[in-house]
Amino acid sequence: MSDSNERYELATFAGGCFWCMVKPFDQQPGIIRVVSGYTGGHVENPTYEQVCSDKTGHLEAVQITFDPEQFPYEELVDLYWRLIDPTDAGGQFADRGHSYTTAIFVHSEEQRVQAEQSKRRLEQSGVFSKPIVTPILPAKPFYAAENYHQGYYKTNPVRYEAYYTGSGRAKFLKESWKDKGRQEELKQRLTPIQFEVTQNSGTEPAFRNEFWDHKEEGIYVDIVSGKPLFSSLDKFDSGCGWPSFTKPIDEEEVTEHVDVTHNMVRTEVRSKNADSHLGHVFEDGPKPTGLRYCINSAALRFVPASKLEEQGYGEYTSLFKNR
Repeated sequence: MSDSNERYELATFAGGCFWCMVKPFDQQPGIIRVVSGYTGGHVENPTYEQVCSDKTGHLEAVQITFDPEQFPYEELVDLYWRLIDPTDAGGQFADRGHSYTTAIFVHSEEQRVQAEQSKRRLEQSGVFSKPIVTPILPAKPFYAAENYHQGYYKTNPVRYEAYYTGSGRAKFLKESWKDKGRQEELKQRLTPIQFEVTQNSGTEPAFRNEFWDHKEEGIYVDIVSGKPLFSSLDKFDSGCGWPSFTKPIDEEEVTEHVDVTHNMVRTEVRSKNADSHLGHVFEDGPKPTGLRYCINSAALRFVPASKLEEQGYGEYTSLFKNR
């Protein structure tokens, strides 16, 4: 599919380090291309070093080619706000200086109107207590950054995650956009350790949790959403002190993320439906998968095989027949 399709449009956003601005847009439907680059300044074809000197007037930005029939511009702007701190006029998170400030560069009057409306909705939402300072400006020439900056989250995933977390961006955005009503509801519904594990990516003590040596037949479901995650048929004793499984019941129900906390590089496992932190997956498990899903008991609720039907999980009873 060519980028020259007549219905495709351009959108340009500055949000601090462009490494962090590509992935969220790249994963949406109707996004044809996301390019990291420089715009807003007065120097033609600037280099990264020139832009970082804050002498070119340019900002680090991303330019998105998109299909408005699949992903409208208004939705792009709404997503953009969720990627930045729009109250910071001096940069973004650990990156300071003009080149790391935020801006929406509009390519038409229609985009300007939609961007202004979106900005007003954000101001009225109460998400941020300080004024929104992100300007909405006419688009200027956009210069693609050097090749090693393109798609950085794909080419350097570990360094990308380390930077995304270490810069303070990840924590700020998570706290700013939490559904406070939902969080309060979960605090009432979950135990303190269940809340700490699922919502704050905590870890329960090894050998002092509910399911580490649990051997009854049945399934383990997400404590938050109730979605089936793991089966006792795939559970094994790894000696680590937490429940261990060779695979999920349905791989579509869990998501994997690079985790660089605690000076380690690990693969975090979260539930797709509720986005609960579950644990981590390692490549030291038994055959046939060779995987060890090391999961916090506090993230799970056990449903015995004998009660699957009455608790609404009847479709899984076939797993335990003839055993």
